[in-house]
Amino acid sequence: MIKIEDIAKHANVSKSAVSLALNGKPGISPQTRANILRIVKETGYIHRASRTGKTGKAGSTLRFVACTHAGIVLEHFNQQPFFMELIHYIEDKCRKRGISLLVHALPADEAERGIAALEQEQASQGIILLGTNLTSAQVEAIARRHRNLIILDTCHDTVSANFVVMNNTQGAHQAAHYLVEQGHQRVGLVQSHVRMHNFDARQQGFHLALAGAGLKIAESDIFAVSPTVVTSQSVLVDTFRGRSHDLPTALFCECDYIAISVIKSLGEIGLRVPHDISVVGFDNIHESVVISPELTTIHVEKEAMAELAVARLMEPPLQLTGITSKTVVDTRLVVRKSVRPPLDTAY
Repeated sequence: MIKIEDIAKHANVSKSAVSLALNGKPGISPQTRANILRIVKETGYIHRASRTGKTGKAGSTLRFVACTHAGIVLEHFNQQPFFMELIHYIEDKCRKRGISLLVHALPADEAERGIAALEQEQASQGIILLGTNLTSAQVEAIARRHRNLIILDTCHDTVSANFVVMNNTQGAHQAAHYLVEQGHQRVGLVQSHVRMHNFDARQQGFHLALAGAGLKIAESDIFAVSPTVVTSQSVLVDTFRGRSHDLPTALFCECDYIAISVIKSLGEIGLRVPHDISVVGFDNIHESVVISPELTTIHVEKEAMAELAVARLMEPPLQLTGITSKTVVDTRLVVRKSVRPPLDTAY
């Protein structure tokens, strides 16, 4: 019988590299992964997932696929706080049901073909797709092939598929409304230079809240940066330095990564948060309580999203068989220390 050691020897790699390739995890080059999978196919090696619990049906297996992209979901997505927390909850929900979970990472532009190949090699009972970066056409193509599918972290209204996504519009509305309540009349926006559904929906909520208060954002108060950097960014530092006496009194950031980068960039030019300028984020990742000051942000119910995804795949309502749905999970504002009333209205 072919063993994993034999595959490693044939490919001239370590056993851990073979394991990464078989489970679709990051940490090896695309060339190495392709070579290992080729040898696996040629030798007829059968990879069996380890059990994550003891109470589920024998052979129950779900597949989690993260579609990676240079802009948002990086190759090492499992080290990005938001996705790391989400995966943790999915694994926990599977373990409690006695379900095996296969975890994979595929480039977004290879997702359709890659998922089909994985399912052909080892069929699963259902697929949870982290489709953050996927276009509606890409999601539709995957959904046509795989009916027992849940797409997380994005939503395309025109596609007939099961989606579970946070209420991005509501969350940004909550953030902007809170800033206005605190007395801020000039609120800026720090957006991602890489666009996706979630960020676009957050902008809608942000603008709705301002419009409801009779306010409008100036084009000059919209800043664009990388959404995956938590250090200061030179483009922000230079911009803020050049406008240190002409900045909004508050900034809404499209995600916590951006908010943390903004706080650090402001600090480099001597501006204090929240004394000189207030900052609000979105996602409520763990780092939001590590940064100083602690970040006021929008909490995303990641555990609820995980539960909804796993439950729908493993325990579908009989009366809804064959019917797809789009589930939007509401958000809530978490008030910490990065916001205060503007200086001229402070009390």
